[in-house]
Amino acid sequence: MVPPEDSQLLDTATRLFAAMGYDGTPIEQIAEAAGVGVADLRRAFGGKRELYLAVMERCHQTERASLDKDLAQISCADPVAFARSIHFLIDGYIDFAAAHPYIHALWMHRWLSDAIDVEELESRYARPLYTAILETLQPGVAAGYIGADVDVEYVLHSLMWCVHGFGQGGVPDSGRNGFSDPRALHRFRANMHQMVHRTLRLQEDHEPRF
Repeated sequence: MVPPEDSQLLDTATRLFAAMGYDGTPIEQIAEAAGVGVADLRRAFGGKRELYLAVMERCHQTERASLDKDLAQISCADPVAFARSIHFLIDGYIDFAAAHPYIHALWMHRWLSDAIDVEELESRYARPLYTAILETLQPGVAAGYIGADVDVEYVLHSLMWCVHGFGQGGVPDSGRNGFSDPRALHRFRANMHQMVHRTLRLQEDHEPRF
């Protein structure tokens, strides 16, 4: 269990890394914002790199717990149950992103070449999540509930890219508010369901309406 004082440091570091990126956030600024000395921060985490990895580890554990809960609901019993499971998974991912925007902000910085000297982030945190999803969906794929020529992994990538982009940039006609605009979020959610449903060529009789 993380001591309360270390948890406060992680909260502060998470907020600043999400706002300015790893490269743009001096360790002195994190210490000042947390109300501690740089020496205290170094004693707790070892340095900026170690603090950043601790932030990413905690974010990963939070996301993995949410994903595992959603994956436990997946059913490959028949095409309709499988299709409904996919839509449940879409909603779970969107809801998680809306509730934890800082996690997506951290990854957006990463994709813009932030923390390029920290090479293990994708293999340690991103890849295991994709693997867990693909393995859980595999029985449905093998049963033919998805179009045979569909690249399921890239459908997942596309969903992720869209959710990250919407959360960080929104859309022009909503003032780029993203998740904070209920109407825009409703439209975005419906579009993601439609896009994934049609791309996977799910065999449910009709797509959910929102």
